[in-house]
Amino acid sequence: MPEESTPSHHQQVVELAKRRGFFFPANEPYGGVAGFWTYGPRGATLKHNIESRWRERFAIGEGHMEIDSPTIFPEPVFEASGHLRDFTDMIAECPACGRAHRADHLVEATGEVADAEGLSITAIEALMDDLDVHCPDCGNSLADVAVEEFNLMFKTAIGPGSGETGYLRPETAQGIFVDFNRLAEYARNQLPFGVTQIGRGYRNEISPRRAIIRVRELTMAELEFFIDPERDEPDFSQVDDGQVVLYPVAAQEGDREHRHLDVVTAVDEGIITNAWVGYFIGITHTWLTDLGVDPERLRFRQHLPGERAHYARDCWDAEVYLGSDWTELAGLADRGVYDLTKHAEATGEEYTVFRAYDEPKTVERAMVDPDMATLGPEFGERATAIADELERLAATDPDAFDTDTAVVVEVGGDTLEVPVEATGFSIETVTEAGEGVRPEVVEPSFGVDRLVYTVLEHSYHEDEIDGEERRYLALPPSIAPTLAGVFPLLRSDDLSERARMIERHLADAGLSVAYDETGNIGRRYRRQDEIGTPFCITVDHQTLEDDTVTLRERDSTEQIRLDTDSLAAILRDLRDGRSTFEDVRGDADSVMRGVDG
Repeated sequence: MPEESTPSHHQQVVELAKRRGFFFPANEPYGGVAGFWTYGPRGATLKHNIESRWRERFAIGEGHMEIDSPTIFPEPVFEASGHLRDFTDMIAECPACGRAHRADHLVEATGEVADAEGLSITAIEALMDDLDVHCPDCGNSLADVAVEEFNLMFKTAIGPGSGETGYLRPETAQGIFVDFNRLAEYARNQLPFGVTQIGRGYRNEISPRRAIIRVRELTMAELEFFIDPERDEPDFSQVDDGQVVLYPVAAQEGDREHRHLDVVTAVDEGIITNAWVGYFIGITHTWLTDLGVDPERLRFRQHLPGERAHYARDCWDAEVYLGSDWTELAGLADRGVYDLTKHAEATGEEYTVFRAYDEPKTVERAMVDPDMATLGPEFGERATAIADELERLAATDPDAFDTDTAVVVEVGGDTLEVPVEATGFSIETVTEAGEGVRPEVVEPSFGVDRLVYTVLEHSYHEDEIDGEERRYLALPPSIAPTLAGVFPLLRSDDLSERARMIERHLADAGLSVAYDETGNIGRRYRRQDEIGTPFCITVDHQTLEDDTVTLRERDSTEQIRLDTDSLAAILRDLRDGRSTFEDVRGDADSVMRGVDG
């Protein structure tokens, strides 16, 4: 178990974020609305950089496609996907003050139950009574208060007036599943293939909390990976063979001990039952730690049966330790064929890809050739729908045609009888080269807002430099909003002009740099340290003589002297991970230790 941080640690990070332009509550002049936040200049850049790193690893790095689908979908999409019925949380409303709360969170807040999300409503109601839960806003007892299901989707109207009912998407995934057939064509109908998407989602959270950790408008980065389970296996050579911390169901229900294993062993031992889920756990672990997530505060917890989403056969959450508890950062779900099957049933589309047989097969197939000259006059405009239903019935239940009178079909909610002789039913012997296969889906899904907050909290440090307290963010160069600060040692015409020239040169090279000449040099270092800037470049009088500058590294505060001609290339290599400050220091002519203004 990680060492528990102080209760004020979260407050310190949020205070820094607001003061230094990472994020702040939206619409504050109008009183604000819980669950909505604005990313400031530094936060928007940090968020963009994290999204770019995700895209590089999970889209480009894995060879997958990327799309950008609408954020509003018509009601039938979510009726088919199950979200209208199952995308719910448990709500308890205080009869005294009228405030609504997530009932499972109220139970967890007592400290007596570690994870209440997977419990039933009946169990939550009993715990609220037994634990004497009170309203956190007014203190009123919530014993005997009814707990109900609350659908988290935002409802809207599409078009003027009442229009067509629609919903803001709670996940980006349905935009991929709905258009699977077209996307499969772009992938040349070759499994496996993946489709990624980074975009906004909307969840009408009952009780938004903890700044950007639980919000009502969020950004997600999701990959839907389509596989043929009989043929496709992951290449584990692409996965770091180091150990990850696993917390499977058996441990949660038993000894509550975490398992420290490499993912290949975890798959071989059946702890992770889906090899592709294991593959993406390994990829995710490496990517998160490279991003700045503390590996000592990172684990993968398997969902208990009662808490799995309606679409998931299995799911593991990447969880991080924030403050004093574990928080979900990403979910790695085995969605099976659930989504494609539901959309196939709702639309009549196949949602399959063609899989060739090793050798052609001769098989018997139930076929229909509906007599439209009979169906048209008898059933009118419903004749085409009846013909489609007959084809579906022949493929799924050919025994339904084993009758001397009529075949029963369901069309538009009505039960109709079609004369068997009008169906054109027959059993044909055909030679087939392959068959349609409905792929299974494995989904790594990341909450980008939570990633932003986590890297801020995990990178937040306090120390002392030359007797002065310092707060700094140890952000990796690849995601830091500003890569380098550029300073003249003193404010003078010559030094300021030369520093401005270096700033413009680095900016033209595509590097994120900031110029600062206010205050003493030590104070300028502190300002850049606090916003996570990895490097500072100081122009001094020696620069005017030999065209060299000092490059200071944030974490160690060490400084080295470099030629300005090599500065852009060195900073680019540091940002992109091709070298480290230790590498650059080893190549430099001189090292100045402890020089910090």
